[in-house]
Amino acid sequence: MPLRCLMLITICVVFITTEAVSGENVKKAVGEEVSFRPTNMDPPVSSIIWKHKNSSGIVVKAIEWDVDEYGFSTPNQRFKGITALDEKTGQITITYLAVKHSGLYTIDINSKEIEQRFSLEVMERVPKPVVKIKKIKGNPDVVYLICEYSDSIIWRNSSGEILISSLHHPKGEFITVEFTGNPDNFYTCTLDNGVSTETSDPVYERDLFQDLWGFVIVSVSMVFIMVFLFIPPCHDYCADCCRRRKTSQK
Repeated sequence: MPLRCLMLITICVVFITTEAVSGENVKKAVGEEVSFRPTNMDPPVSSIIWKHKNSSGIVVKAIEWDVDEYGFSTPNQRFKGITALDEKTGQITITYLAVKHSGLYTIDINSKEIEQRFSLEVMERVPKPVVKIKKIKGNPDVVYLICEYSDSIIWRNSSGEILISSLHHPKGEFITVEFTGNPDNFYTCTLDNGVSTETSDPVYERDLFQDLWGFVIVSVSMVFIMVFLFIPPCHDYCADCCRRRKTSQK
C-alpha cells in the first residue's frame, strides 16, 4: 500500500476516533437539571450503567438498569432521588444539580463502555450585586460606582447602553458618573458567570448628587421668591391698565 494512502487512512481513523469520544461539555447552575444521551443504542439492550468520575478521579455508579435482575438502581447517595434513566434511549437526567455533580460521565451498554464522554461543570449562581458609591473630595459633580465581584461585570445606564468600565483593585470594576441634571437617570451592575446572571438595584442620579440637587432646589425656590416679591401682581397690573385706558378715552 502506498505511503500516502496509509497516511490518509491513519488521519481518517484519528479523526473518527476523536469525533466519537468528544462527547459534550456542559455548564449548569446549581439547582438546574441536565440530560445526557448516547448517540446510538443498538438493540437488544439488556443493561445500562451510567458512571460519574469526579475531579479526584473517584468513579461511582450514578444509576443503572438491568432487564433481568433488579431493574433500576441508584447505588450512590449523591444521585438518589434526583436521577432518572430512560432504558429505551439510554438518556440520563439529573435534577437539582449541585457542585458535587461536576465531573465526567460515561455509559456502559450491555456491560461495554461506549466511547462518548460527557463533561459537566456545575457552578454556584452569582449573587445579586450591590453597587458601592465613592464620592470624590473637592469634586461634587463626579462619583465612582463600584461593583466588587470576580465574575464578568456589565454596567448599563437607564437607556440600556453598555458603559465602559475600569478595573478596580483588588477585584471588580468601576465607572465614573458625572452630574447631568436629570434625577431619573440610573445605573446598574450585572454579574454573569456563563450559567446565571443577576442585576443590582438601580442607582439613581438624585441619590448620587443629593447635595447638588439640594442646591438646585434652593436656587429655584429663591428665583420664585424674587419674582413674587419684585414683580407686581397681575391683577394690580391689569387694574392699572384699565385706568390708563379710561383716562385716554376721555
